[in-house]
Amino acid sequence: MRKGMVCAAMILVGLATAFAAAGQDAMRVTVPAGTRILIRMTDSVNSSQQKAGYRFTASLETNLQADNVVVAPRGTVVYGHLASASSAGRFAGSSDLTLELTDIVINGTAYPLMSSTYAIKGSGEGSNTAKKVIGGVGLGALIGGIAGGGKGAGIGALVGAAGGTAIAGSKKGEQLSIPSESLLEFRLAQPVTLPVEN
Repeated sequence: MRKGMVCAAMILVGLATAFAAAGQDAMRVTVPAGTRILIRMTDSVNSSQQKAGYRFTASLETNLQADNVVVAPRGTVVYGHLASASSAGRFAGSSDLTLELTDIVINGTAYPLMSSTYAIKGSGEGSNTAKKVIGGVGLGALIGGIAGGGKGAGIGALVGAAGGTAIAGSKKGEQLSIPSESLLEFRLAQPVTLPVEN
């Protein structure tokens, strides 16, 4: 009798575990490659201060969703790093910043992801342009120009539907800066399976 009760209890525990695992699987969604990820920078990034490998923090500006399911809502923390960074005057007189997303925090756990790159490149002293390159469809166009007629003074402005964000270059070689609160757009480079935010 006692052995029968123990066996029954073990069966119930096993069934509960199986149902819990099935529930967890049901709450996972695969977000396809190419999905747009719009973020708002928490940290600022500067080509004269940060080096390749520097990790930055940002948050989702819009919900991350797939198949009409919100996987992670606006405000969810995401992490990224500088894939490359150089300061003007050190490498052929130009500066560049290339950012990638690396993780998204859902239910307190960081999950790895692979994104397209977001890159801007400045020119050496005397040039009046700065270029913005982005994998996938861009949020806006980085427009470089001469500010006040001063030699080598470039100012870029990221102009997009979500509003304007300044990405400014300094005199003498355009030291690039992406300020905190800037809006940047990435695309998922590979599909990723994530749990749905509780």
